[in-house]
Parts: sequence; C-alpha cells; structure tokens
Amino acid sequence: MQMTHKPFQTTSAAGLQEDSLPFKLFQKAKRFGVWNPADLDFTQDKKDWETFSEQQKEGTLRLISQFQGGEEAVTRDLLPLIMTISNEGRLEEEMFLTTFLFEEAKHTEFFRIVLNELGVKRDLTEYHSAAYHKVFSEILPAAMERLVHDQSPEAVAEAATVYNMFVEGVLAETGYFGFYQSLQSINAMPALLEGIGYLKRDESRHIAYGTFLLQRIISEYPHIYDQVMKKMEELTPLAIQINLEGTEEDSDEEKRNTMNFTQKQLSTRMKILGRSRDKRLEEIYQQREEEVGLEEADAMQ
Repeated sequence: MQMTHKPFQTTSAAGLQEDSLPFKLFQKAKRFGVWNPADLDFTQDKKDWETFSEQQKEGTLRLISQFQGGEEAVTRDLLPLIMTISNEGRLEEEMFLTTFLFEEAKHTEFFRIVLNELGVKRDLTEYHSAAYHKVFSEILPAAMERLVHDQSPEAVAEAATVYNMFVEGVLAETGYFGFYQSLQSINAMPALLEGIGYLKRDESRHIAYGTFLLQRIISEYPHIYDQVMKKMEELTPLAIQINLEGTEEDSDEEKRNTMNFTQKQLSTRMKILGRSRDKRLEEIYQQREEEVGLEEADAMQ
C-alpha cells in the first residue's frame, strides 16, 4: 500500500487559520471543556434519590439510560468523521475534533458515575425502545460507518445531519430540557444537574461545528441542502416518538413543553442551515460563534 505524503501546513506560509470558526471552537474547548466527572460531589444527590417516589426514579433512570447509551454510541461512532476530515487535510477542523471525541468519552463516563453513585447496577436497556434502537443501533452507525468507504460530500452531509443536527441538536437538547424540567423545579440532584450543564456546554460546541460543516458543504454543493432537509424530515417522527415515550408519566403541561421544545430545536437547526445558502465560503469560515448557535453557551460561561 502506497503511503500518501501530506505536506506540513504549520511550517509553511499558511500556518494555522486562527481566525477560522473551527480554530475558535478549539480554543473554547481548551478553556471550557476541561472538567472532570469524578470531581463532582454526589452526596446530596444520593440523599435526594432516597426521597424520590418510584415514579420519579423511573423517569430519571429512563433519561439517564438514554443518555448513557447515546453517549456511548456517539463516542464509538465518531472516528470515521475524524478520519475523513483528516484525509481532506483540514487541520484546524481535525484539531477541534480531537476535543470532540475526548468530550464524548467523558460524557459516557459521567452517566456511568451517576448510576454508580446512586447504586444502580441493573440492566437499563429496558428503557431503550424500538425507536431508540432505530436511531442509535441502526441510523447513526450506518451514517458514520458509510464514511469508511464513501467520503463524498453527500456522505459527510448525511453523517453531520444525523450526528450533529439530529442526535445532538434535537434529541440531546430535548433530554437536557427534560432533566431541568423534572429536577431543577424541585431543587434536587445538584451534581447531576451540574454535570448536565457541563455536557450542554460541550455539546453546544459540537453542534456549532456540525452546523459549520454542513454550511461549508452546502456552500460548495448547493443541492445538498435539499438532502439535509429531507433527512431531517425523515428523522422528525423518531424524535417525536422517543420524546413521547419519555413523557408518559409527565403532566399534560410538561408534555406540551417538551414537544414544543423539540419542534423549536428542529426549526432552529433548519433556519441556521438555510442562511448558509446565501453565504460565501470565506464568510462561513469567519463566522462568529453565535451565528452557528453558540450564543446560549457563551452566556453560561
């Protein structure tokens, strides 16, 4: 097998594109992504857990189990995208993606620590419905593994749509909302919520990168916008189904709030991508973070 020679970028006149959005995300990841799940103090969480009704415990475990499986899946399935970006010679993007994978692995550890601290050792896959498995056992790995043998713009766009726009931008964001809606209102499980806050901040950078990636591809290949829209339309019923399954014990108002939040996330992602059709490639690279939806996370920082 013949080795492919890659010229060194950082010792050339090009250096690093320090004003590019991917490099800015890399800087943010270094500043705000270094937190340790093992440092969280679950003393109060364990006390709160003992006061929960069985219904509260079941609802919380459902959410945790879905995140636990989901974080494991996105950690496991991300490598083909990193390899694709590396093969394309996009160094600044690859640098950011090193933090991306590190953070997904850390999120996987976080939810396992939560379960260990609460003394939950039983099999929680009972909470993984057919719709859940459709996304995390079929659609997500298929889209990511496609990149191993197909690194076309269409394949990369499909991967970013499923991974960043849908799994992270819709399902995960709605899950965070569920945690806050059920626990923050009763001032319970502070360490769990603290960790969720860190996760949400990390994921905001991941979604921002996915938005940038799709904008870049759509700018160069305008027909891919319709492909992305079609894929999101196909995935929307699964988001609704998974969220309905997770709100069975909620009040009618909580169910409405969750579904409204899901629809808002879907709409927000599509609006940001829609604007990319009118941007030149250099504009996309030099966007401000808030232009790809990072404004809320900055407020937290």
